[in-house]
Amino acid sequence: MSTTTPLTVAVLGPGGVGGLIGGLLARDGHRVVCVAGEETAAVLNRDGLHVDSAQFGEFTARVTAATELREPVDAVFVTVKATALTAALDRIPPHVLDGAIVVPLLNGLDHMALLRERYPAARVTAGTIRVEATRTAPGRIEHTSPFATIELAAPVEEFAEQLRHAGLDVTLREDETAMLWSKLSFLAPFALLTTRHADGIGAVRSEHRAELLAVLDEITAVTKAVGAPADPQTLLASFDRIPGTMKSSMQRDVEAGRPTELDAIGGAVLRAAEAQGVDTPTIARLVRELA
Repeated sequence: MSTTTPLTVAVLGPGGVGGLIGGLLARDGHRVVCVAGEETAAVLNRDGLHVDSAQFGEFTARVTAATELREPVDAVFVTVKATALTAALDRIPPHVLDGAIVVPLLNGLDHMALLRERYPAARVTAGTIRVEATRTAPGRIEHTSPFATIELAAPVEEFAEQLRHAGLDVTLREDETAMLWSKLSFLAPFALLTTRHADGIGAVRSEHRAELLAVLDEITAVTKAVGAPADPQTLLASFDRIPGTMKSSMQRDVEAGRPTELDAIGGAVLRAAEAQGVDTPTIARLVRELA
């Protein structure tokens, strides 16, 4: 994979995250195939991907769209929500992914084993993304954060360089477990507490601080038990820094009446805790109450 040769990249689920990545890659000269439902695919084939970005400006990129991937590709970004993953994977037959890099940008942990079992010939590469991007309509993406930061846990230097050239901030990590838990140890407390209290993180850290501290102690214990670095004071400092109005995506899903990623986020922590023999009473109670 040369950094000068255009890639063919599929995006499964061209929503906020997938649409932004697909738009940037298409603008940079790569062939992008968006895999989506019929309505979205029709709009994308007709109008392209329209991105309105605080960081990259406003642009429209031409893409190909289909309801099923029917051609070999160099890479696939899996950017659906965990709740839609199993059904969405029916759109990507295993035989077309021989040797392709598959990058899931999902919350939680369980998707890694699922994807590796389903696509044994592909290079399934753990990834995380930090970005605020929303699909406001089919093919229309609003990117409001001044950053789009991806971490990949694999030696995929040439691929990472292609992504950087398109404008994404990409870091390669050696330790997949540490990378995934670095995200989950922040995301789980943030999602569970903001959703449970139906408020921004500012209200949680002021009105429910004892509960926040208990959750951070528990998630740190689980993170250490699975072999990843963790420190409750560092986590707390992160929570104290972020804007008080910030809401979690799980909270927004509840407000909109959509299915939530409670199992992918809270459930994943509880399963790891049970496997490692770590007691997590506060997290378990929050998951029960939100279920």
